[in-house]
Amino acid sequence: MDTVEVRKPKVQHHEVWDRGSGDGVKGSPSRGGDGDLVAVGTERMLDFRRDRRVVLDDEDPFGCHGRERRAASSDRNLVRGRRDDGLPGVELAATPARGALRTLRGMTLTQPGRSEVRTLLNKVPQLTLYFWIIKIMATTVGETAADFLAVNLKLGLTGTTLIMGALLAAALTFQISSRRYVPALYWVSVVLISIVGTLITDNLVDNYGVSLWTTTIGFSFALVATFAAWYASERTLSVHTIVTTKREAFYWSAILFTFALGTAAGDLVAESLNLGYWKSALLFGGMIGLVAIGRFKFGMNAVLSFWAAYILTRPLGASIGDFLSQTRADGGLGLGTTGTSALFLLSILGLVGYLTATKKDRELVSVDALS
Repeated sequence: MDTVEVRKPKVQHHEVWDRGSGDGVKGSPSRGGDGDLVAVGTERMLDFRRDRRVVLDDEDPFGCHGRERRAASSDRNLVRGRRDDGLPGVELAATPARGALRTLRGMTLTQPGRSEVRTLLNKVPQLTLYFWIIKIMATTVGETAADFLAVNLKLGLTGTTLIMGALLAAALTFQISSRRYVPALYWVSVVLISIVGTLITDNLVDNYGVSLWTTTIGFSFALVATFAAWYASERTLSVHTIVTTKREAFYWSAILFTFALGTAAGDLVAESLNLGYWKSALLFGGMIGLVAIGRFKFGMNAVLSFWAAYILTRPLGASIGDFLSQTRADGGLGLGTTGTSALFLLSILGLVGYLTATKKDRELVSVDALS
């Protein structure tokens, strides 16, 4: 871990609004909840006199270390500003008082004379346990909601795909145009893209007679091509630096193909082995466990382990959804697609509301780390 001393700043500011403690910030209209700050203005230079610590850890794709990759301090005051260079969600971590130390993990600040550490809000959530729980539930909703719309509401696969595709396009428009990570926008997009990814595979298999082997291989190539284009353009596949429109476009393209691939590969394995719903869930859960062991015990690449686990959560969530929704005669619990979808949507809503209020899944990215 590199420890770098930051000298007392000589900075100016104006038009800053503070809904936190208010100390050291000009024009503070209120003193709200701890760490709940909003800054508005045309200047990037801010004056803040609290000790700060920034912890960045790109080595924990599952969030199991419990380490928050966001600026933190005793009062957790941060100032969010707006840049002139087009980068979204700018956060200016306040500079410490004279003699204070700023500790950075995974990066070194070597710019004499700089008066602040510039950071950006990642447009996607931090990889915590909350992330994986909501991701699996969103995947389950993708399976049961697609069945509910196509079968129960008699919209058919084509009609459901068109409606969900239009909703997804609208959600992604709001998500990408947002200048910072908003939990509700992000997870609505994930739920919708899980439904659309499922429907794409179902349409190919059921309406056009494409085999599961062909769809699995085809979506594998599509995902690899997306990763190749992403890396060629950005020189990284890390989900910890989704701070530009181009990177976010690559990110959501990859997410769509992971859902389509997970649907095809999951159905292929389940049908080939004829395991049934709960045994399939155990199988895919065990495979995710093996990925986690490979990462934390044997040093498997962080980016590879994240995307492998992300793909596997699709058949895991689908197996759970089928087990809960299908009739007892078919090996399920008989909750139905309506009950299962409602249960998981309410659970997602509760967790997203909690994360919105606590900001526990916000992630900051150093501007210098992007250069």
